[in-house]
Amino acid sequence: MADLELELRRLEILRILNEDAGYRKNLRLIQRILELRGLTVSGDRLAADLAWLAEMGLAETDAQSGILVARLTERGADVCLGRTRVPGVARPGPGG
Repeated sequence: MADLELELRRLEILRILNEDAGYRKNLRLIQRILELRGLTVSGDRLAADLAWLAEMGLAETDAQSGILVARLTERGADVCLGRTRVPGVARPGPGG
């Protein structure tokens, strides 16, 4: 169950970044949106998720004025839209 929740949370993070016009959001905004979508996560756990996504080439992270900001990569968009499969990230269902 924990693995499924982790994979779903990673997919949802990619979706949140994909929905933004600049394909980027800071950690606190991502955390709040996840909470609104029923995926409550600590800031530390979210930072670890973002680091993992960056390691996989699905997002890039940067600390701006002490605030962690994530940006979606093209590969991350492909995973988010179901065009590419990466173990550790849930696959989107039909219709997104």
